[in-house]
Amino acid sequence: MAVHSEAELAEEIERLRAELARREREAADKELQLERYAADLRETFKQERARSQELSRSYMATVRALSNAVEARDAYTGKHAERVAAYGMAVARALGLSAESPEIEFGFLLHDIGKLAIPDAILYKPSALTEEERALMARHPVLGADIVRGIDFLGGAGQVVRHHHERWDGQGYPDGLRGEEIPITARVFAVADVLDALTTDRPYRPASTMPIARESIIRESGSHFDPGVVEAFASIPLETLERIGAEIR
Repeated sequence: MAVHSEAELAEEIERLRAELARREREAADKELQLERYAADLRETFKQERARSQELSRSYMATVRALSNAVEARDAYTGKHAERVAAYGMAVARALGLSAESPEIEFGFLLHDIGKLAIPDAILYKPSALTEEERALMARHPVLGADIVRGIDFLGGAGQVVRHHHERWDGQGYPDGLRGEEIPITARVFAVADVLDALTTDRPYRPASTMPIARESIIRESGSHFDPGVVEAFASIPLETLERIGAEIR
């Protein structure tokens, strides 16, 4: 067994102390690097979130501008697209759909965008349309779907645009889809659309009250409308629906 002198022991202790100090410095440097890296990540995330929020605002502004362009051609409906979007989002939430996705609201707002391709002579004709004119008017969902196709941020909005006049019993258009063949967002929209139509003054009839309009929709469950969607719609308090109608005029 080797015997160390006091000097050798002191030297070894000093070496160990120096090694410990070096390792402590390395650990402190690594901790500082990690803190800087975490701070950089937080800043990058904050910037990306700000850019994402700005992009979302730009998308919504674009959709609302398009919606306003449609409404300007069909002025008697007032803010129909805004109201029907608000009604539709309320029904979507009651149904448990993910209302966080803006694509649902985009589809509701742009449902009639195909009317931009309908000639004014047909859109504003004061008398009854001919059979040929009705056929052209009935193409506005297809024309609208063509307009929004290929626009990435609209995504599933095109389903509402194309299928918002389909009926649960298969008697709608343009594709005569039946039941669950119809996209769920279009089935939700159908209820919101009719609700707004019934509770809005039209040239040929006065507006119905909200309770009467809701009962009319409930009676059409299983024929015009998806029974599950109608059940969700019926669960929304009348006060909520009336507030939406009163606020968006």
